[in-house]
Amino acid sequence: MSTTQLAEGRRAHPEHIGHVIFITASAAMGGFLFGYDSSVINGTVVAIRDRFGVGSELLAQVIAAALIGCALGAAAAGRIADRVGRIRVMQIAALLFTASAIGSALPFTIWDLAFWRVLGGVAIGMASVIGPAYIAEVAPPAYRGRLGSFQQAAIVIGIAASQLVNFGILTFADGEQRGALAGLEAWQWMLGAEVVPAALYGLLAFAIPESPRFLISVGRTERARKVLREVEGENVDLDQRISEINEAMRTDRKSTFRDLLGGRFKLLPIVWVGIGLSLFQQLVGINVIFYYSASLWQSVGIDPTSSFLYSFTTSIINIIGTVIAMIFVDRFGRKPLLLVGSTGMALSLGLAAWAFSYKTGTGADISMPDTQGTVALVAAHSFVLFFALSWGVVVWVLLGEMFPNRIRAAALGIAASAQWVANWLITVSFPSLSDWNLSGAYVLYTAFAVLSIPFVLKWVPETKGKSLEEMG
Repeated sequence: MSTTQLAEGRRAHPEHIGHVIFITASAAMGGFLFGYDSSVINGTVVAIRDRFGVGSELLAQVIAAALIGCALGAAAAGRIADRVGRIRVMQIAALLFTASAIGSALPFTIWDLAFWRVLGGVAIGMASVIGPAYIAEVAPPAYRGRLGSFQQAAIVIGIAASQLVNFGILTFADGEQRGALAGLEAWQWMLGAEVVPAALYGLLAFAIPESPRFLISVGRTERARKVLREVEGENVDLDQRISEINEAMRTDRKSTFRDLLGGRFKLLPIVWVGIGLSLFQQLVGINVIFYYSASLWQSVGIDPTSSFLYSFTTSIINIIGTVIAMIFVDRFGRKPLLLVGSTGMALSLGLAAWAFSYKTGTGADISMPDTQGTVALVAAHSFVLFFALSWGVVVWVLLGEMFPNRIRAAALGIAASAQWVANWLITVSFPSLSDWNLSGAYVLYTAFAVLSIPFVLKWVPETKGKSLEEMG
């Protein structure tokens, strides 16, 4: 039977699609919180610096502190998920998100703020692993690419939502990040508002079924049969599906780091590909836009009000690009989208580097010529668009489906950890790089975008239309 026929045979019956979408969207709430928590700090940077009297370098460390937690959470999530299940990991992450939101809103010092940010980072890391893994395991093969892209869609919506909430709170505080609102400062409300989606994530985690693959792995075959019937439809041979999953898992064990070892460079080649995808996704500098966009635009002479507007518009562009990827990821395949994105990002970043080279002045007296300023704005938005329609979505889809069953959870954890380490490096280095030479920083990001092209061509596999059991 051909891959196409196999996929068609496993297409969920239309009456089940709504249920599958609900399950996927519920799991992707972790992605929403991932985006929200990562980006909400953007609107509080100035207030935190003034409230605690810290310099740019220490402030950068506090902003990046969450990324340390992300790496820890991502590394641990796979193993925890194999022990207690995918749903339980979601519930743990929701609890950590809630605690982090409350603690971050009510810090006593810069140091306990950093602690709460790390705790939130652990939750983000766990959500970044469990969302794609769970969605890949419950989604029918014919829809897996589009459903897998829900994770990135949720991330970018979370980013935009945080910008919108921040703007709303700032408006109520008369434009002052430290403006008083009901006994707290505006920036505290910005960080504390995350309690609402965190609680919703926890509630939804109680409303969706456990992954059928996990259920089969712990001997709960009848429950797995029921879940498969719910997500794949009545016209699917459930005995055959269960047999396929059992066969794929027959010689498998709980995935551990030892299972990832092999090949010429210690790890299995496919694990290195996953790590490479994660590294390139971050080394092009995408999170500079989402963590520092307001201060970035102010650093090239744009007034604060406009800088908040441009931060929000890039979030909208991010959503548009993500929707484009969701439409085409199963139609065109994963590799073509990555190649289009890499090419577009390289051109956009190169233009931004050229424009920023015209920055003049220091301190509060900074400006750029009108032409270069316009080019910088267009290039930044273009960069976000090309990232969103390619690497933003496709990397998460690939990480959820490209690894063999026996190593999926552990390999995804390692790849996601690499992503957070790279994210941390970019985040903590940008303030110093921009002080040294903003244009030079963007030349570096351009180089990584260019290098991603041969990486995709040579090493990234095409997984379009394949079942998880076909991944080896």
